[in-house]
Amino acid sequence: MRVLYCARVIVSERLGLVGLVRIERHAQRNALDLGHCTDLLAAVEDAAATSRCIVITGEGTTFCAGADLDTVHDKAFRDTLTGLLRRLAELPVPVVAAVNGPAIGAGTQLAIACDLRVAAPTARFAVPTARLGLALDPWSVSRLTAIAGGGLARALLLGVETVDPGRAHALGLVDRLGDLDAALGWAAELAGLAPLTMAYNKRAVAAAPALDPEDPAVNAAMFRCYESDDAEEGRRARLERRAPIFRGR
Repeated sequence: MRVLYCARVIVSERLGLVGLVRIERHAQRNALDLGHCTDLLAAVEDAAATSRCIVITGEGTTFCAGADLDTVHDKAFRDTLTGLLRRLAELPVPVVAAVNGPAIGAGTQLAIACDLRVAAPTARFAVPTARLGLALDPWSVSRLTAIAGGGLARALLLGVETVDPGRAHALGLVDRLGDLDAALGWAAELAGLAPLTMAYNKRAVAAAPALDPEDPAVNAAMFRCYESDDAEEGRRARLERRAPIFRGR
């Protein structure tokens, strides 16, 4: 284990090929302000440069209680949060949210900006913007609907409901049920897969259903997989009946 990044309340470690990023702001239930969003973005950028999969979690009993209400009306905070969320979706490596407890407001946004979500029994999802006179940005609404469908989006945004992990899993918001160890174990499996293929898959899935089959950049990324050394390594490993060792080239 090696510490990669440490600032304010964001700590990042490398566990093999997996980067683990933790929000450590116990007293405020891991709520985010401008500085924390900036540091979280820096931590995931560092992790993406040295890891093949990233896990984001909260320290203690809360994943993220949302935005710090003292700064939520600050445009700079909102812009930085939005930039963080979109960047998570753009990173070339898969990002797993290990939702260890309540993910409220910006906490739910953070979870859905990740590619995959593993939820512990204590996890809860809620977006109580209507109770505060606030609003979710259009990108997050679109992302939520794409992941879990209109029914759950309406339940969270219009019904202002709190959703438990069982319901979230049944409706597709959560991909697996389990604790941080389960998330790290899954991330280790993903980190062992072909990096170019994982990057292409992430890009193509994020673009659907509006993905243009003729998009030259997307097609170039697909053909790069077929022409890569990793594709040849996958072929050799299959013939030799061994696990492949992918190098991302």
